Parts: sequence; C-alpha cells; structure tokens
Amino acid sequence: MSKKQSNNPYQNEVLKKRKPMKKEGEEVREGEPFLEEELEQEIEDIKEIENEINTDELEEQSVAELSDEVIELKDALKESHNKLLLSHAELENIRRRAKQDVEKAHKYGLDNFVKGLLPVIDSLEHALENAKKAKSEKAMVEGVELTLKNFLDVLEKFGVKQIYPLGKPFDPQFHEAMTMVEDPKAKPNTVVEVFQRGYELNGRLVRPARVVVSKKKN
Repeated sequence: MSKKQSNNPYQNEVLKKRKPMKKEGEEVREGEPFLEEELEQEIEDIKEIENEINTDELEEQSVAELSDEVIELKDALKESHNKLLLSHAELENIRRRAKQDVEKAHKYGLDNFVKGLLPVIDSLEHALENAKKAKSEKAMVEGVELTLKNFLDVLEKFGVKQIYPLGKPFDPQFHEAMTMVEDPKAKPNTVVEVFQRGYELNGRLVRPARVVVSKKKN
C-alpha cells in the first residue's frame, strides 16, 4: 500500500516518516509486533513534527522580539543623537553669547568712565572760548588748546570720538535738537549751532550733541 499525498502538510510529514505497510498476501510472522511498532513510530513522528513546528514558532517569535528590540534601540539612538545635537547647539550659543559679552565689556567697559570725564572736557572747552573772547594772553590760550587736544587724543585711542555736527544734516540718533530757527544761509534740517558736543564710544552713543537746527521759512 503506497503513501498518499494530502493537502495537509502536517499529515504529509507523518506519511513521509511512516514505515511502509506490508503488502497483501504477505504473511505476518507470529510474534512480530508490526502494528505496535508502526503506531509507536507514528507517535514519535508526530511528536518530532510538533517539536519542529514549536521550534519554528519559537524562532519566529524570537525574530519578532529581536526586531522590536532593534526598532526600540534605533529610536533610542535617534533620540540620544537629537539630544546630543541640541546640547551641542546650546553650548555653541552659550560660547557665542559669552564671546559677545567679553567683546562688549572690552568695547564699552569705559562707558561710565568716559561719562565722568565729559564735564572736565566741557570745562576746558568753555575756558578756551572765554579766553578767546577775553583776548587773554596767547600763551595761556595755546596751553588750554594743547591740554584739550591731548585729552581728546588719549580718549580717541580708547575708542572715544567727539561729535561736532556743525553744518551737517540733523541726525536724531546722535543729535538732540534744542530749538529750530529760520536761517536763509542754511538748508532746512541742518545744524547751524552746537550748544554742547556729543561723544560716542566704539560707535555707541555716550552723549548726544545738543544743537540748533534750521527750518523752512514760514
């Protein structure tokens, strides 16, 4: 009797491993446990196939679990990488801000010191103007002029620049208009008189120049 193929793969595995049955007409010797051996063999085959099936299922399950673990590890790695990039960006921002603060400290650290010196400069300028008006001795006038010039030269080395906009267009960022007057000799919005000179430190305004500005004739 030949093995028959089945649509059931499980049954096919059993049929492949089953021992061939004796043909019709063959004598069965007394004491030969043919049926018992065949049943035992079939049970063993079934158990073996079940074990194989269980092993495959376990392998599939292990692969699935490993795939999940790999996905979790990839996500964790990506998250850690993003955190690292964020930390690096924050560190660069801190370094840049610190550098800017240091540069500002170098540039504008003398701001209060310069403001404290401005009244001294103003006094020297007033003294020089009064000396010229009073027609004081030439030596004294020249001495005050030299002192003032040396003072301004030293300040200029530290980034201090004087603002004296006489005859220039009015700039509200650096000039403070005290009043406006009609002046036929000047274009409108032009500085025609400087009451008090202004000063800037490395491009930043310390004190605006107080000026008189021309306006259109009514």
